[in-house]
Amino acid sequence: MVDEKKVNQVVESRNGFELPLLLFAGFRSIIDALHRDLAEHGHPETRPAYGFALQAVGRDGAAISDIGRRLGVSKQAAGKTVEKLEALGYVERAPDPADGRRTRIRLTPHGVDLLARSAEGFDRLRADWARTLGEERLAALEQDLRTMATGGAFRLDAAGWFTG
Repeated sequence: MVDEKKVNQVVESRNGFELPLLLFAGFRSIIDALHRDLAEHGHPETRPAYGFALQAVGRDGAAISDIGRRLGVSKQAAGKTVEKLEALGYVERAPDPADGRRTRIRLTPHGVDLLARSAEGFDRLRADWARTLGEERLAALEQDLRTMATGGAFRLDAAGWFTG
């Protein structure tokens, strides 16, 4: 039988495990809200990992091996992701202008639309957080997270790291 008093004491004691869970819960709430919004605006099939993959493709396109390297996954895993994105109309294959023997993966207009709507959605969600928490508190939270994030860089390999 679970002793609820002890469970409440553990939660109230602010053990170290709570911080990553709260950070993840905040992240998850933003991502889930974004994907509900994207589904309403023509992108019902998107998944969180697709955003990382589309960023890895980039504006100029990329070879599958480069996409895999940027995502921190094997070339084969990157190829499977590209196949999914291609089937959904987010990317296309095209000859590499620098080397006709190579294939580049490029964003389609549908892929560009997804990234644009994602950026707009993230801006709206940040504004929601600012209304709830207050702009000063949110800005302080963002600055504190920048301070604590090692290397200070945003990495695209998060999906591969999380699942690998």
